[in-house]
Amino acid sequence: MMAASVPVQRPVNAKLLTADRHGSVEHRARAGFVGLFRTGDLVIANDAATLPASLFGEHVPSGRQIEARLAGRDSLAIDQVTRFSAVLFGPGDHRTRTEDRLSPPAVRPGDRLTLGPLRASVKRLLLNHPRFVELELDGSAREIWEGLARHGRPIQYSHVPTRLALWDTWTPIASEPVAFEPPSAGFVLDWNAQASMAARGVRFATITHAAGISSTGDSKLDGLLPFDEPYRIPPSTARAIAQTRHAGGRIIAIGTTVVRALEHAAGGDGVVRAGDGLATERSVLSARS
Repeated sequence: MMAASVPVQRPVNAKLLTADRHGSVEHRARAGFVGLFRTGDLVIANDAATLPASLFGEHVPSGRQIEARLAGRDSLAIDQVTRFSAVLFGPGDHRTRTEDRLSPPAVRPGDRLTLGPLRASVKRLLLNHPRFVELELDGSAREIWEGLARHGRPIQYSHVPTRLALWDTWTPIASEPVAFEPPSAGFVLDWNAQASMAARGVRFATITHAAGISSTGDSKLDGLLPFDEPYRIPPSTARAIAQTRHAGGRIIAIGTTVVRALEHAAGGDGVVRAGDGLATERSVLSARS
């Protein structure tokens, strides 16, 4: 597999790697992925839009440059944006491999950060790690959203040297800006694919899941990914899941964020209920790159 080097999310020659229950592996044209579905299936995708979650600024006590990559919060509520978990980096940008980035200045609870128009305080170190912190942003929810929009940039890695625009990270079905990195499996979708699914008798539904970061540059932190991620399952999606299961159809998740949200929402009895939650479990499918 080769990492993309340009921000083109739907190349005409893209391939899809498929594996069946017998272990047979095959390459197909990604444009024909709808042909893998059957009448009565329910396809579920993550409609989260991506936040500009990379914030550059200054560690006020030391005067040194710092980058804070927002990595999580406890809720999708639009007015609950005061506190985020964040991974800290020193000077540099995405053109340097994440593993090779300089370390940030040492931070302690109470330290102040200036992140463009935003001001923040370090509330505590998380997981007893010097680069993983809880930040509290100053101001109202409206001021924080405005600051993110004006100053933040998409989180980016060195394999794509061209600087990403925010719209490069939004899938065709993007809605609320809650993801920290793109729910990238959703790039396979477009309106033609949805029309083709409908014509085949395949139902389509969405959830909203705050896809987290895929790399921190630190082996200890990377081993703990994915961090806790909030999600929302609409009543219509929960009903569609129940109806499809009752009829004997398949539930097909587009991407590991959907898998994680549905597994968490199903709980012990296997019934997916509508509402908000915080996905805390981890599985082999949850490791994202």
